[in-house]
Amino acid sequence: MENENFIRVGTTLYKIVNQPRVTGGFVKKRIAWNVETLRQDHGKDFLATVPKYDGFCTVPNHVNYQQVVDKFLNLYEPIGHQPKEGEFPHIESLIRHIFGEQYELGIDYLQLLYLQPVQKLPILLMVSEERNTGKSTFLNFLKAVFQNNVTFNTNEDFRSQFNADWAGKLLIVVDEVLLNRREDSERLKNLSTTLSYKVEAKGKDRDEISFFAKFVLCSNNELLPVIIDVGETRYWVRKIERLKSDDTDFLQKLKAEIPAFLYFLQHRALSTHKESRMWFAPQLTFTPALQRIIRSNRNKIELEMSELCLEIMEQMAVTELSFCINDMVCLLNNTGCKADKSQVRRIVQDIWKLTPMSNTLTYTTYQLSYNAPQYYSPIRRTGRFYTITKEQLKGL
Repeated sequence: MENENFIRVGTTLYKIVNQPRVTGGFVKKRIAWNVETLRQDHGKDFLATVPKYDGFCTVPNHVNYQQVVDKFLNLYEPIGHQPKEGEFPHIESLIRHIFGEQYELGIDYLQLLYLQPVQKLPILLMVSEERNTGKSTFLNFLKAVFQNNVTFNTNEDFRSQFNADWAGKLLIVVDEVLLNRREDSERLKNLSTTLSYKVEAKGKDRDEISFFAKFVLCSNNELLPVIIDVGETRYWVRKIERLKSDDTDFLQKLKAEIPAFLYFLQHRALSTHKESRMWFAPQLTFTPALQRIIRSNRNKIELEMSELCLEIMEQMAVTELSFCINDMVCLLNNTGCKADKSQVRRIVQDIWKLTPMSNTLTYTTYQLSYNAPQYYSPIRRTGRFYTITKEQLKGL
């Protein structure tokens, strides 16, 4: 009984308990408590000794942590590591394995998490169809470093409206992610850049808080783990290779090196400076793995249009192609791909970001011709045409 802890926040009484977990260990919880029950258990004078706070706040800080900020109880959890100078060969090998040629950017990412926890960062997505790649080890390493400020979620948790559990966290981790619905990807993108968020908990009113969580996702699906559109810059996708060796004690070795790693982060100069709202310049975090997902997300008609344009350029030895919407619809229909004007116009304007000529002008386009040696023959037409280059198509 003597070790029981109670607090009063606003007008609500809470009991602080350690709830046992299935995996072992405990998780700290606040349970709403009844004043009368407290009096019965501890006597009427005990209530006067209970610490009192005006309300809750969420102020993340890993170096100069404050449990109480201006009479408000900080919901952000302290991390229990004491930085200490030393070596961290296992942590370095893991970061090199995950980030590869982008090692310095990876260190910057972890340094920003540690020293600037409210800074927005890209959605880190690790993909690999292979097993034993170290993705889960990296997630467990992040959990070991930032402790209770990391929450592991499922795809269903992410879609749920009851998000009070993860609203004040530093990292939201989803292992085996498959968010292949349009509304999932929109929610993920919005959450990754929003500065505040309305928290919902069952049976309670919505409450707006500042939102600084970063997303780390893993997937065995290299092509369609989430919907990512052309031009999207909020994702940092890493293709993870299989580990060369399997060390069952690796996580324990990582945990032992955390104090030395944090000391290193405190004293290291960042290799980048802030170039976007998500810190990194988009071209720095662009990877072939991201390109593969974007290409896999493109719809069938757009892929047909892209292949058709490239084929005409190849056959006719030109580097750009001019066309009106009707020209493209006819060419597609001739190849057996049924498309209407509205679909083609949406792809040309919204996805390819092309604009038509401001006036009606004469242009040269191409039509299918079974008699021509290249299957296509040039034809002169007039209209407000679009022009796309080979370089633009290759960049899509």
